Amino acid sequence: MIKVFVMQTCPDCEWVKKELTGDGRFEIIDIGVHVRNLKRFLALRDTNPAFAEVKKRGSIGIPCFVTEEGRVTFDSRELGILHSEQEYAPESVEVGAACGLDGKGC
Repeated sequence: MIKVFVMQTCPDCEWVKKELTGDGRFEIIDIGVHVRNLKRFLALRDTNPAFAEVKKRGSIGIPCFVTEEGRVTFDSRELGILHSEQEYAPESVEVGAACGLDGKGC
């Protein structure tokens, strides 16, 4: 099962969450619902090298997809979920915008 880390207040995450809800191939883990989920995500973020570039950009790294093999990706298209940025970007969110620690995006 592919784990998907999301947060309700992230527009990109909300779209992904809506698309994947009910699909048994994915476990949706909302890091804002319970501190246990946040700790689980932070442990991954603190130890997995896939987050290095994300951190350099000042981004949080959600939505985050973890395959059954443990590979981390931030691009849902790699998993065949999305076909184009226009399909997933809510009209109210600039295409390519992502939640960042620096206040840019979201």
